[in-house]
Amino acid sequence: MNQVGSLIFLVALFLFSTFLNWYVFQAYKTVLSGVDSERSKQMLNLIYWIVFGGISIWVVYTFHQIFKAGEISTAHQQVLNVFLTIVVTQLVCTIFLFGEDIFRNIQAGFSLLVNGKSETSFPTRLKWLSIIAIAISMVPFTSFVYGITKGKYNFTVHREIIYFDDLPDAFDGFTITQLSDIHAGSFKNLDAVKKGVDLAIAQQSDLFVFTGDLVNHEAGEIEPMIDIFNKIKAPYGQFSIIGNHDYGDYVSWESPEAKAENFKKFIKQHERLGYKLLIDEHVVIEKDGQQITLVGVQNWGKGFQSKGDLTKAMEGVASENFKILLSHDPSHWDYEAKNEPRKIHLTLSGHTHGMQFGIETPLIKWSPVQYRYPNWAGLTAYQGRFLYVNRGFGFHAFSGRVGIWPEITVIELRKK
Repeated sequence: MNQVGSLIFLVALFLFSTFLNWYVFQAYKTVLSGVDSERSKQMLNLIYWIVFGGISIWVVYTFHQIFKAGEISTAHQQVLNVFLTIVVTQLVCTIFLFGEDIFRNIQAGFSLLVNGKSETSFPTRLKWLSIIAIAISMVPFTSFVYGITKGKYNFTVHREIIYFDDLPDAFDGFTITQLSDIHAGSFKNLDAVKKGVDLAIAQQSDLFVFTGDLVNHEAGEIEPMIDIFNKIKAPYGQFSIIGNHDYGDYVSWESPEAKAENFKKFIKQHERLGYKLLIDEHVVIEKDGQQITLVGVQNWGKGFQSKGDLTKAMEGVASENFKILLSHDPSHWDYEAKNEPRKIHLTLSGHTHGMQFGIETPLIKWSPVQYRYPNWAGLTAYQGRFLYVNRGFGFHAFSGRVGIWPEITVIELRKK
């Protein structure tokens, strides 16, 4: 982002934050209307603005530092945690207040029509409704506190059985464990990481795949965790691909040579993890004399790096082969893979993290990320071709997870 764009963003951010502070203050002030002492009211009002106004300035300054540094540090993550927690809490409160304001304006307009301007007074806020608005807004507040402290380590196994007409008989019941988006630089609690890895190992799948974003910025981030993740073994191998963060594009380097050296180190890290890194290539998985083809491409994403070369990766692969594609960004499936003439039976992706925030129940599945990615979590199908999007193992920018828990995927292939 250039300097003008950064300045516009920072001003807009400050105005947006100030507006939310002011709007929620209306409910706060209404609740305080029962306080008898005028001096106490003024003191409490001043405390409100010192706290929330100070946080707004702190957040704007932090974004300025992020733009200046070109990366999000651990300290920046903590500020973003506070900012997102407060913004979502205030937005929930604002929804109630805005609904009341619509009703108050309708009342005032009706009174004006009936009684005339001289006898019209604008209805005051209802104290009980302000109390309810503040009380309900505590639900997202406590959810975010949980997500920041515990939820980001709430590793959850998602299982899918997918049926295919043309699956080779030998692979009926074949299982695949998928991890994605480790974002090693964000983890500080290695015991929690080990807990998640142990859960993945416990699935005892036939094949293990990792679908990109091993690190946030630098290859060295995975160093403290190599001896944790390299414990993952599968009878038919461990395979991985490159995600958009793995290239080191989101951090400033002292020289192009330093960036290139980092990428070489990143490739070596996969060897130390025991993962075969597929860079626009394919491998054949053989079982009982029958085969499936595992294809892996570099990152290909709409609006991100599109380095992946599916044509190159599938050179020499026959149309009739049963094919599984590892591609980090699910938009690759939307724009290319699902329409590939040589049918790709299953694509495994990650990237979205489910935005680390949303609601997933048997009745409701929602996350803000769905407005950017139509396929953002779980399984989808198109004309007999399937896509599974993993919700991610780690986290980035927002150091937490609310409602969208870190995922370990187990896919079982079955003959229809």
